[in-house]
Amino acid sequence: MKVTRKIIQIDEERCDGCGNCVLSCAEGALIIVDGKARVISDNLCDGLGACMGECPQDALHIIEREAEEFDEEAVEKHLETPKDAPEESKTMPCGCPSTQIQSFAPTGDCRDANIPRTQTTAPAQSTLSHWPVQIRLIPPTAPFLKGADLLVVADCVPVAFPTLHRDFLAGKAVMVGCPKFDDAQDYIDRFAEIFKTADVNSVTTVVMEVPCCSGLPSIVKKGMEKAGVQVPSKQVTISTQGEILETR
Repeated sequence: MKVTRKIIQIDEERCDGCGNCVLSCAEGALIIVDGKARVISDNLCDGLGACMGECPQDALHIIEREAEEFDEEAVEKHLETPKDAPEESKTMPCGCPSTQIQSFAPTGDCRDANIPRTQTTAPAQSTLSHWPVQIRLIPPTAPFLKGADLLVVADCVPVAFPTLHRDFLAGKAVMVGCPKFDDAQDYIDRFAEIFKTADVNSVTTVVMEVPCCSGLPSIVKKGMEKAGVQVPSKQVTISTQGEILETR
């Protein structure tokens, strides 16, 4: 049923396709098509304008017009079934290949058996099951987050800890970032949306022993508090020499 209500309007001339609005829309109502933001369906947009503050080009505005009523049930169904979303929504902002959402099976035992061995020690195999991995590039609606055991890693950890894949990454959805140089509040908001919508099973946070890394577990905790949930959590601290110093 159509009613006159508030809804987002996108100025195509101003929009540069950065995709910030896509990431900030908790309802998943926005996608990038041909380098421009688009509303997938009027009934998915609540008209509150949470995405407006994320637009650097001032391309988003709230207007009143005739539109389908906002439908919470449709939003829930939309968020629960990302596999049925338009193909354009599976590609993250800007159309850059590095931000394309992908889920894939890591190399397993059967495939390992078919790899020729030229050394006595078999080469290490990746256990990464998805892409992207940067916290800022992963939307709360990413299908690989649903019911996941989440691994949140400070971005220096993979350089220092040589067996990250074997000891921590296998079977987990990973999110990588730097609590010192990235936007902490954006991280908190993003984790809050993930905890609200993805029904995360557990969280393991792996950080370095250096002081600037200490903020990452706090960010994850604040995200839970904002979402009003409690998820089983573990924190691991790695030394600059690549040793596990503490697990709690």
